[in-house]
Amino acid sequence: MFNIISYMLFLSISSYITIDVGRRCFNSGKVYLEYLIKDKDFCLTVNRILLGSYYLVNLGYIAISLSSWGKITSMEEVLATVFRRIGYIILILCFLHFTNILMLYILRKKLTIK
Repeated sequence: MFNIISYMLFLSISSYITIDVGRRCFNSGKVYLEYLIKDKDFCLTVNRILLGSYYLVNLGYIAISLSSWGKITSMEEVLATVFRRIGYIILILCFLHFTNILMLYILRKKLTIK
């Protein structure tokens, strides 16, 4: 029973975080990509590819995380397990966002130099 509670809690929180962060990055990233690349259609395509890749990485992590879940015997373990795994998702999102911004910054510098 505790496993079902933890699955439901983990899926609801991780789904909300994944969808909300993806939507925010997609909307905010449009302006940055249009500043970097002057072709609006190409920017929209790149932004959609980034969003799709982002969702695939997160769904893959969620699936792997659920498959490696051990037996939970108390409510204390439910909270500890769910919050530890939510923390991993947040760290992965931070790393992906930082990597994307760094790559776009490097790309922008190369475009500016030429």
